[in-house]
Amino acid sequence: MGFFDKIKKIGIFSGFSQLTDDFYDELEESLIVADMGMDTTLRAVDTLRERVRAEKIKTVEEARACMARVLAEMLQVGESGLDLSTKPSVLLFIGVNGVGKTTTIGKLGHQLKGEGKKVLFAAADTFRAAAADQLTIWAERGGIDIVKQHEGADPASVVYDALSAAKARGTDAVRIDTAGRLHNKQNLMNELNKISRIVDRELPGCARETLLVLDATTGQNGLIQAKQFQEAAGITGIVLTKLDGTAKGGIAIAIAQELGVPVKYAGVGEGIEDLQPFDPQAFAEALI
Repeated sequence: MGFFDKIKKIGIFSGFSQLTDDFYDELEESLIVADMGMDTTLRAVDTLRERVRAEKIKTVEEARACMARVLAEMLQVGESGLDLSTKPSVLLFIGVNGVGKTTTIGKLGHQLKGEGKKVLFAAADTFRAAAADQLTIWAERGGIDIVKQHEGADPASVVYDALSAAKARGTDAVRIDTAGRLHNKQNLMNELNKISRIVDRELPGCARETLLVLDATTGQNGLIQAKQFQEAAGITGIVLTKLDGTAKGGIAIAIAQELGVPVKYAGVGEGIEDLQPFDPQAFAEALI
C-alpha cells in the first residue's frame, strides 16, 4: 500500500462478528465521518448489501474485502494517468490558496525530469509573491527552466511567454501555476478562462490536463470547490494533498462519484516520494 498506510482507517470491521443491521448502520456512520458524504455513502453501502446477498457472503472479513472492492470501483472513473502525448504537453494546476499547488508542481516536475523529460515551469500566480519565489526554488533545485514576471503581472502574459519558450526550447511538458484567489470568485474564474484560451490559441490540439489540487483535510468543502472549478475550468483530474493520519480521505470517492473526475495523484508528506500516482485499490484497502 506504500504511503496509503498512513491513512486513518475506518475500523468498523473490527467491532463486529456478524453482518447485522447494526453493522450496516455503523458502517454508514463511519463512511460519512470519513468524508464520503451521505449520497455516496448510501450508494456504497447499498452496493455492499447487494454483493453480500449475491455472493452469499457470511463473514465480516469477506464483507471487508468486498467493501474495498466496491470503493475501488467507485474511484475508477475517467483516465487515471496523465496525457503527455504531445510535445509540448500542458498541465494547468488550479485550486484555492494553501492546498499545495506550487509544491505539487515542483514534485511532479522533478519526477518527470527524472524520467528524462524536459520540463518548464510557468509562474502564473502573480498575485502572491511567495508563489513565484517558491516555484523558483523548486526549479533551481532540479535545474528546471522557469518563466516568470513581476508581481501583479498579467498571468495570461506569463503563460504566453512560457508557451513560446517551450516551443523554442523543445520542451516536453509545461507546468502552469495559477492564482488561488483574486478579488472575488468570478475574477478568478475569468482569469482561468483567459489562460485556457491562450493555451488553445498557442498550442492547438496539445495534450492538456487541468488538475485541481485539493487539501484532503477540508472534507466536504473540497467537493464544493471541485464543483466550482469544474464549472469554470473543466477539470481532468484531482491531486489530493495532505492525506496523512488526520485526513480521512473519503472525499476522493465523493468527488469521483459526483463529478466523474478521477484522482490522479495523492500525497501525504513534503518529500517528493510522498506524491505518487493514485492507486484506487490500494487506497480503498488502506481506508477500510
